[in-house]
Amino acid sequence: MPPLEETVTSSKRLYDGKIINLRLDTVRMPDGNMSQREIVEHRGAVAMVPMLDKSTVILVRQYRRAAADTLLEIPAGTRDHEEDVELCARRELAEETKYAAGRMIKMFQSYVAPGYSTELIHTYLALDLIPTEGQTDEDEFLELVTLPLSEAIAKISTGEIIDSKTISGLLFAERLLSTL
Repeated sequence: MPPLEETVTSSKRLYDGKIINLRLDTVRMPDGNMSQREIVEHRGAVAMVPMLDKSTVILVRQYRRAAADTLLEIPAGTRDHEEDVELCARRELAEETKYAAGRMIKMFQSYVAPGYSTELIHTYLALDLIPTEGQTDEDEFLELVTLPLSEAIAKISTGEIIDSKTISGLLFAERLLSTL
């Protein structure tokens, strides 16, 4: 079996933005043929499953322009340049929920859409929550939703939760919490 890697022969920057950049790579595929890849560059992100107790989760409801819908999600946010991942998770948790975590357990990391994006999201379980100060971003409007974890899990099957980071975070948290 031939190697599966592609070799970049040229790269062209198409767009530089606040959150993402876009580039067009020309690649030589394993069979020697050439192709192009549109790549969205992203600094990476964090997501947290904040648990008020072993059975109660805090979610956020917010409008997402790209989805053209209001979604129910676990809190999440984009890393600042070179920001430590866990520090970013703690900052975002405080900003979005006004809670600090006594314990942050990294559950997993995953690519959001590796076919076209470099975004890697680090997902944490946030435990032993205590109220804290936090300032939501000026362009972010959200509503906190507290509910039993079992009810949040059920909302996946009913289609009320359709965000992939939330689905994977909730399901992994449910499994991990059963071992703690």
